[in-house]
Amino acid sequence: MGLKDVDMKVDVLVIPVADVDRAKEFYAGHGWRLDRTPPGVVQFTPHGSACSVQFGPNLTTAAPRSAKGYLVVADIEATRNALVDSGVEVSEIFHLSPDGPVAGLDPERRSYFSRATFSDPDGNTWLLQEIMSRLPGRVDAGPTAFGSVSDLANAMRRAAVAHGEHGKRTGEEDPNWPDSYAQYLVNEQTGAEPPQ
Repeated sequence: MGLKDVDMKVDVLVIPVADVDRAKEFYAGHGWRLDRTPPGVVQFTPHGSACSVQFGPNLTTAAPRSAKGYLVVADIEATRNALVDSGVEVSEIFHLSPDGPVAGLDPERRSYFSRATFSDPDGNTWLLQEIMSRLPGRVDAGPTAFGSVSDLANAMRRAAVAHGEHGKRTGEEDPNWPDSYAQYLVNEQTGAEPPQ
């Protein structure tokens, strides 16, 4: 068996904090789930994430402010608004261009382009990145899953729009629409071409 046949999943990232209680209050106060851990380890998992973060007094020698992580979201405007409403200072939304960051949403609303940032009380930076569909080959074509009810609901809305366009092109009703939706959802996650 070669390494390409061995499943390895990122499960936990350690972030450096100066004040464990303050960090615990911040992450708990913003909807992250507090997980059960051994003594001296605090672990939180963002809603819909398969990966968690840990911190504690003796987990890392890295300095606070040195960690940077990406949080993938399906709707960056709604996520930013929710964070601001909960008291987090979040940057304005910006998007990537060939000349660097530009204020505002990506005009074409492409996945990976629209972003915003916020920091925890220790200065560790979290970058919000809006991704509605993955690039081809970015997700294993085997199992596909949705991290939350909202991710699945948003994907179903996109499938409904695509299915509606298909109906306009063909002029026919599709009694097998669940199959079409399912294929669309799987193709979108794996980066394969959506069904026509």
